[in-house]
Amino acid sequence: MKALITGASSGLGRDMARYLASLDWDLVLVARRTERLKELQEELKTSVEIISLDLGIEENCYKLYEMTKDKGIDLLINNAGFGLFGLTTETSLTRELEMINLNVKAVHILTKLFLKDFYKKDKGQILNVASSAGFLAGPRLNTYYATKNYVLKFSLAIYEELRHQKSNVKISCLCPGPVATEFNKVAGGKFNIEEKKSYQVAKYAIDKTLKNKLIIVPGLTVRLGLFFNRFIPTKLSLRIIYHIQERKVRK
Repeated sequence: MKALITGASSGLGRDMARYLASLDWDLVLVARRTERLKELQEELKTSVEIISLDLGIEENCYKLYEMTKDKGIDLLINNAGFGLFGLTTETSLTRELEMINLNVKAVHILTKLFLKDFYKKDKGQILNVASSAGFLAGPRLNTYYATKNYVLKFSLAIYEELRHQKSNVKISCLCPGPVATEFNKVAGGKFNIEEKKSYQVAKYAIDKTLKNKLIIVPGLTVRLGLFFNRFIPTKLSLRIIYHIQERKVRK
């Protein structure tokens, strides 16, 4: 079996690669940072191909597909992405558009292209990494939340289409809460609530994906929070989330 993982040089992507390698999966790892990919390639005791590409550039998404479409990919993991803390009136529009390109456009392109191939073969799996933020609106982190809303709803709709088509192709969506990765460093803030260990979340996500779980939310606390949020009036939910985000400490 072979998996293609984007955003594989750190965090969840790197730990998903480690866990899949422990299950004897062959890997194609994609990220911008070549040296980190090489280090991971040397660490893992399985067949690992590395590809250095910035998937925030649209043409690189098509390039990646052309480079890997004939490599027998069984599982596509769209993990690459980042966030940006701040008020809409203060954050960089350029940076937000870069986020949309990576978090949304790259996920859409790669999902679409590989899904067509998987559908023709009637086999294959896709794991799109969203966030628990995908269920909510996020003042002070609004573009990130919106991109993860897109990934979640996009994945859910594809699931239902495949079900009606009676396809054996499966799609899952990972929606974790705070995870101890480089997210804070890139986004410019810090969580004031406990972060789950990356490898723990990665293992949970892969195990559930291989069991064809549609929505994967690690952690009882996060699942309960999302459940009770359904019963909170929208404006109150927004106020709560605003104050949670406001407590994030600028580095």
